[in-house]
Amino acid sequence: MGLASEPERAEFERMCREYPEVLAARRKFEERLETYASENATPPPPEIRAKVLKAITMNNQEKPARDPQPVRSIGLLRFVAAAAILLLIGAIVLYYRTREENQDLAGTNQRLRTALDSTQHGLDKVVDDQKNVVANPNVTVVNMVGTQVAPKSSANIYWDSASSNVYLVVKNMPKLPSDQQYQLWALIDSKPKDLGVFDAADPNVILKMKNTRKAQAFAITIEKKGGSPSPDLQKLQSMGKTLQTQ
Repeated sequence: MGLASEPERAEFERMCREYPEVLAARRKFEERLETYASENATPPPPEIRAKVLKAITMNNQEKPARDPQPVRSIGLLRFVAAAAILLLIGAIVLYYRTREENQDLAGTNQRLRTALDSTQHGLDKVVDDQKNVVANPNVTVVNMVGTQVAPKSSANIYWDSASSNVYLVVKNMPKLPSDQQYQLWALIDSKPKDLGVFDAADPNVILKMKNTRKAQAFAITIEKKGGSPSPDLQKLQSMGKTLQTQ
């Protein structure tokens, strides 16, 4: 009806092309609008027809006065139609935006649920591993005590000499700078063997280290991040002997 701006008309036409539901609603509305106009049209009074015929006969150039009532009715109809179209567009836009937001929210909830389930599974596995390590009769517990450099440093080694599995439980070790890490060593015939690096962990958390079948002692040093091929004995933090030293 020429009541919408060009951007509004372009947006509505685009939505009609992209969404069949919008096009169907538009056509249905236009049909209703035509029906309403037909049903509510005001017929001209009988005297208007007589005046028109008389004017034609007399070749009178003056136009007969029109009843203002149809003009008011059409103006009201145009206003109602424009308001209805704007409401329809707003409802359609709101519907699709809400649907997209609900889909995004559902996807986010599913990802969070999956992550939570995975985290819970990981925690359950850690707890089960800790129980199995502690309860295993083949596991030897090596108590590692602090040195003169770090007298408060302490940890426990759970070593299964049958399977070669080595587990470390940090009891008290301060956090290191970002360019340093702790490194665990196994001393075999007075020679160090690298068992892996680790960061300061929470107490009672079991860390799986590299395996070793032999070890007379275990030691922890501070090395550069990523580990070193040989231990820095000046930064020896803790040490513990095993039964194989006897």
